[in-house]
Amino acid sequence: MVIISISKLLLVVLGASVLIFARRFQTPVRLLNGMSTPIAVIVALAAFAMSLLWTVAPLDDALGSLVKYGKLLMVVLLLITIRDRREAIYALGSFAVAQTFLLASSWMLFAHLPVPWATSHMALTEYAVFSSYLDQGIISSVFAALCWHLREHAPGRFGRKLAIFIAFLGFTNVFFVLMGRSAHVVSIVLISVAIMWELPKKYRFVIVVLPLLLAAGLFFASSKVRDRLTLVQTEVSAYSTQKTAITSSGIRLDLWNTALQSIDEHPVAGSGVGSWSTQFNRLQHEKNPAHIDIAGNGNPHQEFLLWGVQLGIPGILLFIALLFSMWHDTLKMATPYARATQSTLIALAVASLFNSSLYDAQIGDFFCILLGLLLALGHKNLPESIAHPPYQQAV
Repeated sequence: MVIISISKLLLVVLGASVLIFARRFQTPVRLLNGMSTPIAVIVALAAFAMSLLWTVAPLDDALGSLVKYGKLLMVVLLLITIRDRREAIYALGSFAVAQTFLLASSWMLFAHLPVPWATSHMALTEYAVFSSYLDQGIISSVFAALCWHLREHAPGRFGRKLAIFIAFLGFTNVFFVLMGRSAHVVSIVLISVAIMWELPKKYRFVIVVLPLLLAAGLFFASSKVRDRLTLVQTEVSAYSTQKTAITSSGIRLDLWNTALQSIDEHPVAGSGVGSWSTQFNRLQHEKNPAHIDIAGNGNPHQEFLLWGVQLGIPGILLFIALLFSMWHDTLKMATPYARATQSTLIALAVASLFNSSLYDAQIGDFFCILLGLLLALGHKNLPESIAHPPYQQAV
C-alpha cells in the first residue's frame, strides 16, 4: 500500500507538471478531445463532493470515502501524461511485466517454491502473493483476457505464443489454484465473451448458453470451482432458513438487504458520501440493540449498491454512465485495443456485483490504472483526424 500510495502521488505530480508546462507538450484539451471518460469522471467526483453538504457520515468518513473515489483521477492523469503511442506501449508493457511476475509468483507458491517477496497472510494457504485471493483472482482473470486480446501485438518472434501461454496460465491459476468465487464468475464471463468475439456474427447468440456450459464443465473439472459453488448454495440456503449472517454469502446478502433499505429511505439524493457504515450501524441497531458497530469507510460488498446508498438511485445510474462512457471511448479504437478495454470494463461490472471493486484499495487501483493505460493506448492509435480534431472545431 505504501508503494501504491507513493506511485499515485508521483502520478499526480507528473500530471500537474504536464498541466503547468502544457506549452511544451500537446495541451490537455487536445489530448482529451472527443473523449467521454474525463467528463464522466469529473461529474462523478463532483457528485460525491457535493454530497458532503448532506452526508450523515462523520466528516472523517466522508472525506476518506471521497479520497478513495479520487483514484478515478488516475484514469484522466494517464490520458494526459501519456503523449503518444510509443509511451503508451512502454507503459502497458511495464504493466504486463509486473502482472506476469505476480502470476508467476502465485504458481511458485502453489508449487511450494520459496517466494520471499510474498507478503500476504494468505500466501502459503491460498497462494495469493500481495493481497487476498479475491483480489488476485480478479486481477489474474483480467490480465489473462488482456494477453489474449493483444496477442497479435506482443513483441518478439515468440510474442504471440507467449501471450497465449500467459493467458492460459492466468485462467488456469484462477480455476485450479485460487479459490475466489468472484474471480471464477469473472473468468467464465470473460472467456465466454472472448469466444463470442472469435465466432462469426451469426453464431454469437451462443453467448446466452456459453457461460452455463463453461460453468458446468468447470464444476466437474475443477475441485476449486465445484467446492466454492457448492458452498454458495449451502450458505444461501442456510441464510434463507435461519436469517443469520454468519457465512460469506450470508453476510453479503445481509449487507445488500441493508443497503436496499438505506436506498429506500433516501432514493433521490442518498445519504451522502461515506455514509454506508453510519447507515448500516443505525439500521442494525434498530433490529438488534446489541449490534457492534462496524468501522467507518466500510462498504456493502457491492459497488452499485454502495453508490446508491451514498447518492441514491441517481448514484447507481451515475456509476452505470461512468462505465458506458468508457465503453463509448472504445468504439473508435482498433479491434484488439477495444476488446481488451471492453473486457476490462465487463470484468469491473461483474466484479462490482459481488464486491466494491472500484472503492476498495488495490483492486480499485488496478482497474483505474489498467483502464487509463488501455484508453491511452487505444486513443493514441487512432488516426490523427479522429483522435485530435482541429482545436477550433472542437471548441
